[in-house]
Amino acid sequence: MTAGVYGEKLEENIQALHERLRKGSYRAPPVRRAKIPKEDGSFRELGIPTLEDKIVQKAVAMILEAIYEQDFRECSYGFRPGRSAHEALEALRKAILFGKVNWVLDADISRFFDEMDHRKLMEIVRRRVKDGRIVRLIGKWLKAGVMTEAGIQPRERGTPQGGVISPILANIFLHHVLDEWMEDVVYGRMSGECRYIRYADDFLILFQKEDDARRVLAVLPKRLGKFGLRLNEGKTKLIRFGRFAKEQESRQNRKPETFDFLGFTHYCGESRHGKFQVMRQTQRKRFQKAVTRVVEWVKSNRCLPRKEQHHHLCMVLRGHYQYYGVTGNLRRIKGSFYRVTRAWCQWLRQRSQRHTLSWERFAEYLKRYPLPIPCLPKSYVHAVANP
Repeated sequence: MTAGVYGEKLEENIQALHERLRKGSYRAPPVRRAKIPKEDGSFRELGIPTLEDKIVQKAVAMILEAIYEQDFRECSYGFRPGRSAHEALEALRKAILFGKVNWVLDADISRFFDEMDHRKLMEIVRRRVKDGRIVRLIGKWLKAGVMTEAGIQPRERGTPQGGVISPILANIFLHHVLDEWMEDVVYGRMSGECRYIRYADDFLILFQKEDDARRVLAVLPKRLGKFGLRLNEGKTKLIRFGRFAKEQESRQNRKPETFDFLGFTHYCGESRHGKFQVMRQTQRKRFQKAVTRVVEWVKSNRCLPRKEQHHHLCMVLRGHYQYYGVTGNLRRIKGSFYRVTRAWCQWLRQRSQRHTLSWERFAEYLKRYPLPIPCLPKSYVHAVANP
């Protein structure tokens, strides 16, 4: 059912939905599975709930948010009101720039949303949520089947990505599994500085001393295994990073390693004055994927009126600049602008077997329908690191 059809009898439908929830007769319908290709060639399985289920999930998510927001730690940034990925990136930059960071543990949880243990999650939820109706609703969503080509399949583990309730459940689970453990247990056992930053299921741990880093790396799989999760050893790595690491590596004529976080590749660099800086640029795979997606759209919609093409490309470029437009990333931003502009000109030429659109004519056309100029909305004034 579409939102338009549901809205034709909105009051009647909402009243009926409320009555089923009050009586406890509401049944969570199965979700529709959709597969989204990932950068490594595999697929991310999304679960698309029904319209009415989204309404109920949103209401419960608001209740859980009001309960848990006062408990969540400062180290958590993903899917929380008033917090964003850029705040997590800025916290990471400042921690490395002003802290005594020499090592970065770039950890990855293998198939987190697919492997989340239902029993463990419900035990964690029951500690703070005492309303049995809310707890039963969460249990129904966890156990709801998945619609596939072979029929409805039961789900024993995990929560579907794409569900409205999934982000808050993931935060609740990882708040107990990682956030509390790191800040209440791990920090006190470190001999040097330690900092932990998490965005949804992506997290980094920063260390001053290598011994501390290796101790945590050794015990982290055991901690995750206690809750039915696994560390992806192929994507988890411990690297030397920071201004002290840069100095040490430069003595051996080597460059410090890089790591990826929230779509950016982080590397050691210098400001104009020769001071250490944490530099970021668009992750190569993300850059290629974003450009390819736009080129494919232009190719598929080359027969649309040029005004409509211009409107869509402007929205895409502005959105790209808004997220990836950070200090030090201007080269990749300009690369995106150039590739999109070139693709638009190329496929406009394909409207006719005998094109007459030269670069000079296309440049005149861009004066009438200009594309957004590359910019850095999230730029900042370089701060000077502590000596």
